[in-house]
Amino acid sequence: MVNQTDNRRSGRGFASMDPERQRVIASQGGRAAHASGNAHQFTPEEARAAGARSHINRKQESGSRNAASARHDAREATSRKKSGQ
Repeated sequence: MVNQTDNRRSGRGFASMDPERQRVIASQGGRAAHASGNAHQFTPEEARAAGARSHINRKQESGSRNAASARHDAREATSRKKSGQ
């Protein structure tokens, strides 16, 4: 919330902290998540599949191809990579 008299922010919350303090807190959270087993690291295969889905979604939004064809192409690409082709 902005104070109308001097245009300063309230100074509360994560976004109002200086960037270095934000990095320290975020880093602690990341380490804690990994230590507790709640964090997820993508394997190269998962990352490729996510990227393929991202490209499909962009194509669907632009209307350049129909959704069924795009999903078929993604499944086909994923199965080819799994089979080593």
